Amino acid sequence: MNALVEIQHLRETLRRHEHLYYVLDQPEIDDAEYDALMRRLLALEEKNPALVTPDSPTQRVGGKPREGFAKVSHSARMLSLDNALNEGELRAFDERVRDLLRGASFRYVAELKLDGLSLAVQYQLGQFRRAVTRGDGMVGEDVTENARTIRSIPLLIQGTSGDLEVRGETLLNRRAFERLNEERDRQELPRFANPRNAAAGSLRVLEPAVTASRRLDFYAYLLLVNGSPVFDSHWESLDELERMGFRVNRHRRLCQDLDELFAFCAEWDAHRDELPYEIDGVVVKVDSTAQQLALGYTAKAPRWAIAFKYAPKRAVTVVEDISAQVGRTGALTPVAHLRPVVVSGVTVSRATLHNEDEIARMGLAIGDTVIIERSGDVIPKVLRVEAKGTGRREFRMPSLCPVCGGAVVRAEGEAASRCINTNCPARLKESILHFASRGVMNIDGVGEVLVEQLVEKGLVRSVADLYDLTAEQVAALDRMAEKSAANVIQNIDASRKAPLPRLLAALGIRFVGARTAVLLAEQFGSIGAIMAADVETLQQAEEVGPKVALSVREFFAEPANRELVERLRAAGLTFTHEVPVRRREGALKGMTFVLTGTLPTLSREVAAERIESAGGKVGASVSRKTRFVVAGEDAGSKLEKARALGVEVIGEEQLLELLR
Repeated sequence: MNALVEIQHLRETLRRHEHLYYVLDQPEIDDAEYDALMRRLLALEEKNPALVTPDSPTQRVGGKPREGFAKVSHSARMLSLDNALNEGELRAFDERVRDLLRGASFRYVAELKLDGLSLAVQYQLGQFRRAVTRGDGMVGEDVTENARTIRSIPLLIQGTSGDLEVRGETLLNRRAFERLNEERDRQELPRFANPRNAAAGSLRVLEPAVTASRRLDFYAYLLLVNGSPVFDSHWESLDELERMGFRVNRHRRLCQDLDELFAFCAEWDAHRDELPYEIDGVVVKVDSTAQQLALGYTAKAPRWAIAFKYAPKRAVTVVEDISAQVGRTGALTPVAHLRPVVVSGVTVSRATLHNEDEIARMGLAIGDTVIIERSGDVIPKVLRVEAKGTGRREFRMPSLCPVCGGAVVRAEGEAASRCINTNCPARLKESILHFASRGVMNIDGVGEVLVEQLVEKGLVRSVADLYDLTAEQVAALDRMAEKSAANVIQNIDASRKAPLPRLLAALGIRFVGARTAVLLAEQFGSIGAIMAADVETLQQAEEVGPKVALSVREFFAEPANRELVERLRAAGLTFTHEVPVRRREGALKGMTFVLTGTLPTLSREVAAERIESAGGKVGASVSRKTRFVVAGEDAGSKLEKARALGVEVIGEEQLLELLR
């Protein structure tokens, strides 16, 4: 047997066994036999590289995704569904369908609502070409290389011609989810809250090999050609997807009337814990494609489909401890550590308590027996105290951050307590992204994917470490060529010249945004003066009240933040500010403007800067003290309020006249 013939035979054999195992759950050989076949194919392809094709089973883990994942427009919008939360709302949906179809007969297709991540998979001449996440429904992310590792997505569809698209749900079954969390426990990493979050995270990791190791499944539910359905009925489309080799959920039913639909919903509500994956309801669709087109769409959802959501599952257990978890914004969330209990087929050992006020409202203490609730797509939560425990202990939010030891503060009128150390490891990635973002320090190229690598590899442990990076260090990271690395370092260097207001806004001080940063810089002239000012002195700055002043004072009282400021000073950033003469004596002095809507040529940021450069002020809301409201396209409630108060409304052209 020559190499080409044997390679083709092995590929066909492996595809067949992949389909039996990953789609039909009916394996005919064990893992060792499958692995032996795969090794033989790999060896032959290594000896004959010219015979390697993209649809070979060996190409499941191929190249790496581009940094940040490229954005791709969908062939047709991926709409979300409206929800029916009870039988009454489902009856109302049925009545609307009947009214719109003017008495014509129709039937429903009922499918289990899988709790996963929507994915559009595109094929060209039968070969897997690209996979795109739902995104905002119009534009998604290209996750082709990661999706290639999902073995229930065929790399080759036999007997097809032309281009087609298959949409479906990517999910992690219960067993794979538990294994993943056990592995994360061993690595001392945070557990995933639920299978849906785990599936989404697995599909968007940087390494396809990681995606492959997590055993994602893909269930197809829609077949499109040129963005439109292929068959006259949805049921036919599902059957064809199955024939093409896709995994299609076998728990589906054609329902002739509402009674059959209710029976299907009730059946799977009773048996959902027996399924190997999470569901949170039933998707109901009008079967006829022509009737779907006639029913049409609202702005957000199709009129011919709805999601009937099951009520969350509840259980009784004991709160054995409460700890504080630090989120990416520095907010501390109390988490209940529970006596493990099974809810909807998943073992639950933790639940969110939201904040201190919620704990006080429930009268909860450690040792109490509680009722918890778990819905498929949310973190379990404690609903109420069922019985007070003996030897119960009250929980107190720590005064020091459990991650970094920095100060924890709770602003007056706020529910959340926060770690105010900008460089706290729990919030470091978010701090860097904010620091580098457009409109703040504006460091182009320092995005989510790069920051993830910089922090994970220990290259950046503080925001100030950005200014110690070298082009060689950045170029050594995944998907960073020498030219792009050099551009990143150039942009970081350029940010040293950013004016003081931008640096103040970049520090992440609570309540200090772009406008407040300008007002503080203009009042005090330097960051040193701001750091030295007490709460009363800080309030001398325009629009700075007790709440903002206290936040500024607390931020600079934290030693870690003062150390950060000194490192940024040493890095050569701008620490002083001089008010331009034109702003002090400008043509718009004493005038307050409010911007609303989209202006023809000016962005809001540019318009605000030009107004302030001419001595004017830009307010956030309309009041009787507002001199002008500058309204663009799609102006909202601010325009209505201006008219109600008799405030003069102008457009961009009139604003430019005033600025001359």
